[in-house]
Amino acid sequence: MLKGHQSWIFESKPAILSSAAVGGPFEAEGALADDFDILHEDLWLGQDSYEKAEKTLLEHACQRAIQKSKVKKEDINFFLSGDLMNQIISSSFAARTLGIPYLGIFGACSSSMEGLSLAAQLIDSKAAKYVLASACSHNAAAEKQFRYPTDYGVQKPPTAQWTVTGAGAVLLGRHGGGPKVTSATIGKVIDMGISDPFNVGAAMAPCAVDTIEAHFRDLNIDASYYDLIATGDLGKVGHELANALFDKHGIAMPQHIFTDCGLLIYKKDQPAFSGGSGCGCSATVTYGHFLNRMRKGELKKILVVATGALMSPISFQQKESIPCVAHAVSIEM
Repeated sequence: MLKGHQSWIFESKPAILSSAAVGGPFEAEGALADDFDILHEDLWLGQDSYEKAEKTLLEHACQRAIQKSKVKKEDINFFLSGDLMNQIISSSFAARTLGIPYLGIFGACSSSMEGLSLAAQLIDSKAAKYVLASACSHNAAAEKQFRYPTDYGVQKPPTAQWTVTGAGAVLLGRHGGGPKVTSATIGKVIDMGISDPFNVGAAMAPCAVDTIEAHFRDLNIDASYYDLIATGDLGKVGHELANALFDKHGIAMPQHIFTDCGLLIYKKDQPAFSGGSGCGCSATVTYGHFLNRMRKGELKKILVVATGALMSPISFQQKESIPCVAHAVSIEM
């Protein structure tokens, strides 16, 4: 049901039947390692390219989520997924393996919550009984496509972020215990004229703030409604800018509930620069760490606001600025 201008209320409260998070070696050394279902020891995953390794990450996450749910793969109506590779090949090639009716999505790093919101809408509208949603990224594959191959050893500025090597998947159904998807706010594209691919946190902060403000306005609530509000991958620079924008707009955002997936996933002594990023960032932190905390009773209501820089290698080469979008999804016990 439409609520306000750009939000949905899911009256049936689609249930999260299962979730899975898969990571790489850098994530295995991170702060949230215990919340991953599978951690791989090398970036290659036994494949002969980083792109094939990313596809394998996604396949593992989806297969683990299905296995944990005890729902037969043949009973899943739709598979929604997105990633950072050109033409979202990681998702499309994983869909080839899974054999589930597939809808590919692209919201860059906002793809995790874009997929979750659309999956919940399909369930809530009775257009599906079971929907699998996922997102993934791979550090070396993303660096090669959007910046410089890691083999070059290019020095990065402090504003840069570390693309997460990981995949997260979630299976939604009409009925079930545990966390429920209750609402979503679809963001609009905002472009502040930033064109530096090493500073996407600053580029994405305004759209995250805009979507959160829209969510509060449409649902007639404020930050106190939630136990935790997490942006996707603003990192240190973007998180600080978001706080400054909330102050400027007169929005009270308690610091003890406002966090960022890119700030949580790695330890402070890891060389992740400004923090984590990539489609796999919010996907693994949400479908691993946050949902685990909810199942333990530590959190009852959370809002995850995945942020995406909608650039491409072509737009960067043509010296375009970086348009950004953020999608918010509320999950409640």
